Amino acid sequence: MHYHVKRKQPNSKMCFVCGMKNSFGLQTFFYELENNELLAIFKPGEEHQSYPGRLHGGIAAAILDETIGRAIMIPYEEAVWGVTLEFTSRYKQPIPLNQDIRARCRIVKESSRVFEGSGEILLPDGSVAVEGFGKYLKMPIEKIADFDTTEQEWRVVESSKDPAMVELA
Repeated sequence: MHYHVKRKQPNSKMCFVCGMKNSFGLQTFFYELENNELLAIFKPGEEHQSYPGRLHGGIAAAILDETIGRAIMIPYEEAVWGVTLEFTSRYKQPIPLNQDIRARCRIVKESSRVFEGSGEILLPDGSVAVEGFGKYLKMPIEKIADFDTTEQEWRVVESSKDPAMVELA
């Protein structure tokens, strides 16, 4: 199916997953889709490997954890952040390096203080490489960390590769 991208989420300076100035990071971009899922697009390199040519499983879990945790921003437009309480993953196939990889996540349950989400990392052929599920505490950023949006360079980073529409199985 084809989905329109409604909005792109901000990146930061040094976050391992989304930091644009973290030379060891993944520099992932996040896109809110019309079906209320969050799509992450990243390109793992040699510095992210475990076995030769394969993404480290812990990094795969980090991508899913971050993407599920960010999915709560869709209805709240960044006013709510997720702090991980529990996270589990199931590995089905290895993830190659040096290719654009996608993670797709959604909120599956929400209460006033907690939300749960699920997601998958998709290989270039559309098959599922990793599945994840997490439970998160909703918190304002000022209770999580000393986070200055200017200092952390928290902003939307435009790219010529930003899709207006995506195809997902």
